[in-house]
Amino acid sequence: MAQSSRAIVIGGGIGGLTAAAALHRDGWDVTVLERAPSLEPVGAAISLAPNSLRALDVIGLGDEIRDLAAWQGDGGLRTPSGRWLSRADADTVAERFGDPLVLLHRATLINSLASRLPSGVVRTGVAATLADAGDADRPARVSTPDGDLEADLVVAADGIQSAVRRALFPGHPGTVYAGFTTWRVVIPLPGLEFASHETWGRGRIWGSHPLKDGRVYAYAAAITPAAERAPDDEKTELLRRYGDWHDPIPAILAAARPEDVLRHDVHHIAEPLPAYHRGRVALVGDAAHAMPPTLGQGGNQAVEDAVVLAHHCADLAAYTAARLPRTTAIARRAVKVGRLNMTTGRTAIAVRNAAMAGLSKAAPSLLLRGFAGIADWRPPQAPYAAGKAPAGNHQRRTPREGRLHRTR
Repeated sequence: MAQSSRAIVIGGGIGGLTAAAALHRDGWDVTVLERAPSLEPVGAAISLAPNSLRALDVIGLGDEIRDLAAWQGDGGLRTPSGRWLSRADADTVAERFGDPLVLLHRATLINSLASRLPSGVVRTGVAATLADAGDADRPARVSTPDGDLEADLVVAADGIQSAVRRALFPGHPGTVYAGFTTWRVVIPLPGLEFASHETWGRGRIWGSHPLKDGRVYAYAAAITPAAERAPDDEKTELLRRYGDWHDPIPAILAAARPEDVLRHDVHHIAEPLPAYHRGRVALVGDAAHAMPPTLGQGGNQAVEDAVVLAHHCADLAAYTAARLPRTTAIARRAVKVGRLNMTTGRTAIAVRNAAMAGLSKAAPSLLLRGFAGIADWRPPQAPYAAGKAPAGNHQRRTPREGRLHRTR
């Protein structure tokens, strides 16, 4: 039997673990190197859209995640006073795009992805650096405190401040500050019933969403100088900014402790990379195309990257060709939505709100068009199929079918 090809994944987040699971499913010998001491992610939630649910079908995880869908009935967009600007129905979204929106804690998704990998594949507490990107005639090389490792493929899933990205493209300017900061809270609030909503104010927004396990996920964003922090604590800062907004926002803030509130400035890659690969190394997720969270697509695009990379592992130029145009367009759309979210002029806000309300009343289905071309994406048809075919029905490409193309 031919020896399996070896892949090293740098980073044990959503994109890295999905790539590892997809490659392992296809017969690769995979090692995941995670710098943190454990896989436990930052305590926040993630919204998985129909596009990433279909990508998760590739590794047999889609239905497990679909079962966690908590959004039922109406939700939508509101003003700080509580007036509804637009309404959205969960069934309508599922009917339009063929799948629901699923909101779940990141830890739940991470644990599910890790369960798709054999014991010992994930190594935590390991700082890894790219020593050599390799080419068609030699393997890539990754340095660790325990020595160097060689690989036929290196998957760089090392996040928004990716060291691998800087090594591959040293002339690229990297990330820039998006102009606003975010806060996130996940807390238990049994008995609190409310409709999922996002609320748009003046230069700031708030979102509240129930999770299926009885917890509530809330997030906020506001225009602030980079690196600014509250003079006291971030819960108090949220109370100053959102304490007089509509229910259930005051109840959520009352239940949150200062230590429950996470704050992070938003950075993104404004200038697209020239490619998502070099040599035998491929970038996925934020390492390749960090984007503002305004479309909720950052993690979803990382999942897409992972399964498309597994499909194109023998031709990384084809991976770049498949992913760079799509993710660049989505990232640019996210920037535009961020400008709309963070509008500060009173006249502009009035026009924005009137347009949203009018559109919702006249043709509610048009509001979903913003996700056309995003949520209706499907994975490559071969060797993977978008759907719920049994794993045994998936055609497989052997890891050594074809050589990696020269990409320097």
